[in-house]
Amino acid sequence: MLSLLTGVAMSAAEVARELGESQANASYHLRRLHEAGLLDIAGEVVIRGGRAKRYRHDPDSGARFLADPAEERQLVVTMAADLPRRAQRWPAGAPGALTDAQVWLDPASWQRALSLARELGELLHSAAVPPRTPGAELISAAVALFPVDSAEAG
Repeated sequence: MLSLLTGVAMSAAEVARELGESQANASYHLRRLHEAGLLDIAGEVVIRGGRAKRYRHDPDSGARFLADPAEERQLVVTMAADLPRRAQRWPAGAPGALTDAQVWLDPASWQRALSLARELGELLHSAAVPPRTPGAELISAAVALFPVDSAEAG
């Protein structure tokens, strides 16, 4: 839902249609994500005489949840667990970029790598468009850069 609502504001009914879920289920999860501070209310629309909230993901909201090291680690584990599902949807022969590294970096290179990763995240979120926008391509990205306890290094 967060990825879906990065490119466009949607109501629970719109999210439900997009994801093939019930409106009640979508509404429940949207309310929980809003209460957690991950979604903003981007307005309301009148639908059949009623009012429906439209939600949009605030990409900066995630930073609030990374103050706890245990939550940071859990987020990385969750991201990694979802990669096999996403990888199965990578069309054969389609371009992509892969990097897997556990390396030692000097402080300047480490800071530059962090800066580039943050810039990539900002680009992906700011350039996101509504689903199935003509000419747009659905992409998957997962970026996690973090220091590793050197006591564990071999």
